[in-house]
Amino acid sequence: MVRSSGGIRVGAATVAGVLAGTVLVGCGNDGDSAEGEDRSAGKETSSAREQSTEAVRSAYDRTAEQGTAQVTLRVRTSADGTSVTANGRGTVDLEAGDSVMALGAQGESMEQRVVDQVLYQKLPRDQAPGDKPWIKIDLRKVAERQGVGDPSVNDPARAAAFAKAIDDKDVTRKGTAEVGEVNTTHYRVAVDVAELPDGAALRQQLGPTLPMDVWLDDDGRIRRQQIDMTLKAPAQSGAPDRSSSSPRTAKVRTVMEFSDFGTDVKAEAPPSRQVTDLTRKALEGSQQQG
Repeated sequence: MVRSSGGIRVGAATVAGVLAGTVLVGCGNDGDSAEGEDRSAGKETSSAREQSTEAVRSAYDRTAEQGTAQVTLRVRTSADGTSVTANGRGTVDLEAGDSVMALGAQGESMEQRVVDQVLYQKLPRDQAPGDKPWIKIDLRKVAERQGVGDPSVNDPARAAAFAKAIDDKDVTRKGTAEVGEVNTTHYRVAVDVAELPDGAALRQQLGPTLPMDVWLDDDGRIRRQQIDMTLKAPAQSGAPDRSSSSPRTAKVRTVMEFSDFGTDVKAEAPPSRQVTDLTRKALEGSQQQG
């Protein structure tokens, strides 16, 4: 893992908590097109736009109704001229939010589990603190410190709250594409952050709009979801370079794909004797960023 001079971590740990729904600071479309080439759908009528909106609104419930799924994850982070891509693969409980994933970036790998909104990571041996292979962070406590009551609000697998924050002006049908050999329809969505639970606090962290793209199969289930964000690092004080006092940014693209609905998910907490609790450090880091 490397740390940019602006204080934003770039590397395998960038993926930490993506499935668990940790809150990221700052949000905006990076201007890049969504992944995958779609066949253009043309201009929508008002009736078609209403249908698109309803399809996206119902997608989260239809996906969660499947219970579980296999998930692949790709996170590309760019900051200060450095770009890193982290990949993950595993299974997720779409209702409870528990998950088991193998993550890798820059030649490093780790196992990640989320159990009852607690994040566990098995780090490489040379990075594990206290001679214990696992670390844990209580995501509920971190969410409370950040002013967000429910850490699942930003969890793509459990974001049914998005449905209430979407209206006809927010959804555009972009075309069709294959995702994992499944025919899908691609929609671009601008979520009104203020309409989400704890929207006032989220708006301060994420900005007014959460841009995302979703690809839905013929049963209305999410097969791919992409979120593009610009994360802002806190300004550094006392830095020799005056320009460093201004906020630095990192662009992050997160792509999740769902398949094999109904698969088994075996998410269990590691034995406590093998775990170092880093929740306090995470809370201190959250307070410093605030």
